[in-house]
Amino acid sequence: MSITTAITSHISPPRSLYIPHHDRRPNPNCCFFSPPSASHNPKTSSVVQLALISLTPPSTSRRRPLFISFSINAAATDNEINTKFFSGDGNGGIGGIRSGGGGGGSGGDNYNNSGNEDDKDKKKNRDEAFMALAEAGRNLESLPQDLKAAIEDGRLPGSIVSRYLGLEKSGFLSWLMKFGGFKERLLADDLFLAKVGIECGVGLFTKTAAEYQKRKDKFFKELEIVFADVVMAIIADFMLVYLPAPTVSLRPPLALNAGRVAKFFYNCPDNAFQVALSGTSFSLLQRVGAIARNGAKLFAVGTTSSLVGTVATNAFINARKAVEHSAEDEIENVPVLTTSVGYGIYMAVSSNLRYQMVAGVIEQRILEPMLHQHKLLLSALCFAVRTGNTFLGSLLWVDYARLIGIQKDD
Repeated sequence: MSITTAITSHISPPRSLYIPHHDRRPNPNCCFFSPPSASHNPKTSSVVQLALISLTPPSTSRRRPLFISFSINAAATDNEINTKFFSGDGNGGIGGIRSGGGGGGSGGDNYNNSGNEDDKDKKKNRDEAFMALAEAGRNLESLPQDLKAAIEDGRLPGSIVSRYLGLEKSGFLSWLMKFGGFKERLLADDLFLAKVGIECGVGLFTKTAAEYQKRKDKFFKELEIVFADVVMAIIADFMLVYLPAPTVSLRPPLALNAGRVAKFFYNCPDNAFQVALSGTSFSLLQRVGAIARNGAKLFAVGTTSSLVGTVATNAFINARKAVEHSAEDEIENVPVLTTSVGYGIYMAVSSNLRYQMVAGVIEQRILEPMLHQHKLLLSALCFAVRTGNTFLGSLLWVDYARLIGIQKDD
């Protein structure tokens, strides 16, 4: 069981910390720790996170992780050190603390078990997160505020914290994670950018090929319409990966006066089929809400991208008519409003469902558990799946556009 203990003592800034760990055996085991060097500003408070390893006798070769987070409040008369202990072992008590730099101490029996306020999963997440930070030599205060709050709330397991620390080592990814939406997606899926590249890189070729297969010999005669379709696709491809992608929620809490609808959608996942992290869960209604919310966003994206594409296409057509007078009767302008709304509906329904299933079911639930240690093979299969999905979407769009009358049938 995890133990959380709060101890307050008035002592000078310590050079070393001595903590006896009392086991049930006759002889207690002790552990020592020397804090890392850091500048001390007497006018401010500083927070330091320590990692202690309590050693049992060498013959057992066991280690018990013990984590300490304390703050030095120099504004007080004495340097007040507020210490919190996070132990991965609940078998023994924690003895007294004394400073190697002189000063008073406090007894080790005045602690409260505050872990009862949290559920088991959240306590486990906190322990894992502090373990990951300790192994990396980092402290909680060095993390962004949203990540820090999520760790303190027990919403992030150690694996997510480790992934963040790994991504942070890349200059580009570190910059990209300054944007909340990218951070939430990169933490949930370290191949997120690769999937964006797959969609945007392959989309141009697969959509053009699908248009050619549907139109055959009319492909070049209907080149303006093909151009509109491709422009719409390229603009929308990024959002089709971005919006339905699984995320790790780092959003701040809602305001107390938020309405019921806002509270409901706040608790919905970004992907209806995504795996819930330890300590969180989604109801069936919330997963349905994710489909509705993403559908509304993709309707706006589809309508806007189509509007841009059709306006650009009509401008191209009018320019061609001005140069080639013979083309005035052969080429018709693309209907702007009906095409834009029609494409928005298509993305809200067909694209929304297909991409949510690809990201949440095929990739996260099927491929990643099997191939999480084989990133190259996983990327290749994701490439194949997304290429097929993109090509299928192009075929479905042409049929749908002809069905509702915004494109001519054969």
